[in-house]
Order: sequence, then C-alpha cells, then structure tokens
Amino acid sequence: MPVYTCQKNRGFTLIEVMIVVVIIGILASIAYPSYVEYVNESRRSEARSNLLELAQFMERYHAANGRYVTSAGGSDAPALPYTQSPKEGGSKFYTLSLSNLSSGAYQLNAAPMGAMAGDRCGTLTLSHQGLKGSTSGDKDDCWGR
Repeated sequence: MPVYTCQKNRGFTLIEVMIVVVIIGILASIAYPSYVEYVNESRRSEARSNLLELAQFMERYHAANGRYVTSAGGSDAPALPYTQSPKEGGSKFYTLSLSNLSSGAYQLNAAPMGAMAGDRCGTLTLSHQGLKGSTSGDKDDCWGR
C-alpha cells in the first residue's frame, strides 16, 4: 500500500507580494523628498562656500589696491576668478556675480540655475560687511547657522 505524503506549496501569494510592493512604495514616497532636500542642501552649501571664498578674494584685492575689483575685469582690476558653482565638475548649479559695486562696497550673489532653479532660498547674497541674505526663504535656514 503506497504512502501518500501531503506536500505544502512554498511561496508567496499575489496578495502578499502586493502588500510588500505597497509598503515599499509608501517608504519610498517618504524618503525621496528628504533625499532631494539633502542633495539641494549640499549644493547650497557649496555655493555658500564659494561666496565666502570670493569674499576673501575681494578683501585681499582691496587690501593690496585700496578698492574692490570690477565685474568686467580688465588690466587694472581682474574679474572674479570663477563665476559658477561648483568650481569643478560638469553640472553647475549657481551663477556667481557681483553687484552694488563701488570703490568701497560690493555684494556677491549666487543665483540658482539648472536643477536648483526652483530652490526655496532663491539667490544667496553676501555683502562687503559680511551680511548674508537670500531673496526668498529664511536667511538663517538658507545660510545655515
């Protein structure tokens, strides 16, 4: 007399797989905006760093020549050493420029471009007095305390 053994199929049902897919989708929808803001903050941080470096360049030039550089450059006053952030790499996310120029004052600007065009902070600014600002958003949040 043959002995029959009962074998259970091992595997996942369609409902179980769909529940896992839904859970992964919910987790991804929560994590993705945080990731995007993290990436934007790192790009913003690079732009802030570049503005501070350009401010040091401006102050060194002022100490040596008694006035600040002009945006146009020329033989007597060089232009900014670089005008995009980040300085190296393929993708550029900010355009760096000078405004409100006079012999004793300037303002450096970092205007978002490309993937950062809709950034919540807008254009970051830094004056000759060290005053930090942004055209939109909270200045302290955009510049990091």
